[in-house]
Amino acid sequence: MGVNPPARPTRPAVLAVDAGNSKTDAALIAADGTVLGTGRSGGFQPQRTGVEAAVDVLAQAVAEAAEAAALPGPGAPYAGQVSACLANADLPVEERQLADAIGARGWGAATRVFNDTFAILRAGLAAGEPPRGVAVVCGAGINCVGMLPDGRTARFPALGQISGDWGGGGGLAAEALWWAARAEDGRGGPTALAAALPEHFGLASMARLIEALHLGTLAQRRTHELVPVLFAVAAAGDAVASAIVERQADEVVALASVALARLDLLDEEAPVLLGGGVLTAGHEQLDERIAAGLARRAPRARVSVVAAPPVLGAGLLGLDALGALPEAHGKLRAHFG
Repeated sequence: MGVNPPARPTRPAVLAVDAGNSKTDAALIAADGTVLGTGRSGGFQPQRTGVEAAVDVLAQAVAEAAEAAALPGPGAPYAGQVSACLANADLPVEERQLADAIGARGWGAATRVFNDTFAILRAGLAAGEPPRGVAVVCGAGINCVGMLPDGRTARFPALGQISGDWGGGGGLAAEALWWAARAEDGRGGPTALAAALPEHFGLASMARLIEALHLGTLAQRRTHELVPVLFAVAAAGDAVASAIVERQADEVVALASVALARLDLLDEEAPVLLGGGVLTAGHEQLDERIAAGLARRAPRARVSVVAAPPVLGAGLLGLDALGALPEAHGKLRAHFG
């Protein structure tokens, strides 16, 4: 009696990559939506490390996903389509540069790169819903994109202060520190932030916190820990902290409203999808002001928070490009909950 040869692993149709400032997720997906393997690595920051070093970080997650899917080592494409949604791919020219760099790695027969906000938009659309709506992401930074089924998009440079942006986790922490420093030294009005921020790090005053950040005894990257402190102080009724939270909400409303207007959706029913750590944390004061602001400026907008991992959106975009059946989209959504 002959021995059946071992089953060959299913060939992935899509290599989905979602890369943010703090982590990278990769998933290898079959044409029917089955997830064959996943991987994770560190943050994607080409503006700091250079493009090739940043793509090396992606490669770690891709290699882990390939191992989980029992694929052979490098040398042949892992998938037919690479669908990569990347932080810091803020301009179309950057998307093209990153697509070239990723394509050169040979992970897929074709490579498409999107700003990572498009992953939130695609993941947040309901099953069977056309690619139509707006997404706002407020995580380490802030960004907004919109799309229509005909391919038109609305987007912003999202390069920080030089492109008119305000907020996100980094901006909120910096704003809280600014007001707290001035409250302690007398240049500004009183705020509970002056005690709460240094207390979070076990320090006695803002002067001590400023010194620690300046001298490097406290890493600058740890200032992101102050964002929940800001929201807690605001929720307790502090006027200064509340004003910062309200301004962040107003920025979200402004971004979403302008994107809707650019796509002629301001007066139509359309989804406005919110993602990123700041907007998914359930801060009641922030959420209520966003809802109220959009009710005034875009009364037919359907606002919802996207809890699904953004790599789902990258995978769905990849399946879209391949013309996958709705059942494949449903299976992929089910996998990611």
